[in-house]
Amino acid sequence: MILNYEKQDKIAIFTLNRPEAMNAIDPELLESLSRAFLDFKNDDTLEVGIITGSGQRAFSIGADVKSMLPKMKSEKGSGNAQPPTIMRGLNLWKPLIAAINGAALGGGLELAMACDIRIASEKAFMGLPEVNLGIIPGWGGTQRLMRLIPQAKAAEMLLTGKPIDAAEAYRIGLVNKVVEPDKVMEAAVEMAQKITRPAPLAVRAAKQAMVQGFNLSLDSGLRLEKSLFEMLTASRDFDEGCQAMLEKRKPEFRCR
Repeated sequence: MILNYEKQDKIAIFTLNRPEAMNAIDPELLESLSRAFLDFKNDDTLEVGIITGSGQRAFSIGADVKSMLPKMKSEKGSGNAQPPTIMRGLNLWKPLIAAINGAALGGGLELAMACDIRIASEKAFMGLPEVNLGIIPGWGGTQRLMRLIPQAKAAEMLLTGKPIDAAEAYRIGLVNKVVEPDKVMEAAVEMAQKITRPAPLAVRAAKQAMVQGFNLSLDSGLRLEKSLFEMLTASRDFDEGCQAMLEKRKPEFRCR
């Protein structure tokens, strides 16, 4: 299997499984990711996802130069759309964590940046080297990087194609946490478990408000927030959360 898609209680784990190719994303893997993301989106028992790569060498080095990039070139202007993924085409309000276990380059970093939280190995390094191939990032890299880190640093990474190490990625805010190589998944699962404790509908609404509100004016963003807030006040989980607080007990959220 080039993608291992596992369900562990409320957590989905997506493992890119092409270690011989440094987990490069070929057309088959992209299709598999799309199908898995759609299943994750529609499975009401799942609340958080973790994306990682097999082995310790690479999270993913991006689009496969031998198969993915030629396919993208041949389909240019043909109208053949790529399958929807979190990088482009799929709105997914369930939180996602990137467990960056090694190199995250090109499309690999774009996949990680499309997640909400990034946890990296001390040995990981990240970059967008596409300009060295005569192209630019095509899965959101030029847009998301500028929204995640200071503009000057994003410009340096995009224009030179030079990668940065995990310590620098943490310093500039590209990753949330850096851990020992054998602790990456442990830290990601721990973070995922923390996210599963609050009300799932509220967590998804919070993500939606952040993501959609980012490009809105303050007034429009406040209206979006208000509409999501009012939607949540009609949920059973809101009633349960208030009642549990009054009764000083742990709430039992039902995603309703």
